[in-house]
Amino acid sequence: MKTLLLVEDDRRLADALTMNLEAAGYMVAQVHDGESVVGEFGRGVFDLILLDIMLPGIDGLTICRRLRGTGITTPILFITARDDTDTRIEGLLSGGDDYITKPFNFRELQARLQAIFRRQAWLASRDSAGNICEFAGRSINFKSLEVIGPGGRQRLTAKECMVVKYLVEREGEVVSRDQLLDAIWGYKVYPSSRTIDNFLVRIRRILEDDPRRPVHFTTVRGLGYRFQKSSDT
Repeated sequence: MKTLLLVEDDRRLADALTMNLEAAGYMVAQVHDGESVVGEFGRGVFDLILLDIMLPGIDGLTICRRLRGTGITTPILFITARDDTDTRIEGLLSGGDDYITKPFNFRELQARLQAIFRRQAWLASRDSAGNICEFAGRSINFKSLEVIGPGGRQRLTAKECMVVKYLVEREGEVVSRDQLLDAIWGYKVYPSSRTIDNFLVRIRRILEDDPRRPVHFTTVRGLGYRFQKSSDT
């Protein structure tokens, strides 16, 4: 049984969501403001956070960044009334795993939750990439999300790590933005192809010697991206 932390200041909505989520087999804890979120982690372990962006006090984007800054990798699904592209991208780049826009259908919410859990399982699974990828003095741990690159030890977000893993598993192949969006988010309402571009910018900052002249995570103009372990392959 998955345990969810629901962060929503609208108590009527929070109660309705809790009732439906519990009926679907989840355990749910509620908090109604941003200040309570970090403290709640001291009282329990959660499999996912449902996080409203517009909260009193500390907003959801700031909470997400703070959680990621403390090393908490629990998946975060943003709940938001804001549907503009910039907000979506900011949420995903701050460490969020997905977003759903109010008002939403509960079946859609269930689908998003299930997709996140499937992708978390894939990220931690042993497959063609294994749990650890090493190349050119770099190391990526797909389970812990830790990376050792030119700048030392750092941590990727889960979504950034998924992008890296998808490319690593297809070493030498050109992967389009749409392929990445469909594989990592898994549905046709894409966050925006700009999301992938922004993710690659950060990935290169961590894993390339010169992010402006990448040799491992390269762009194939007009087609997509390609991973290669060295500049000679």
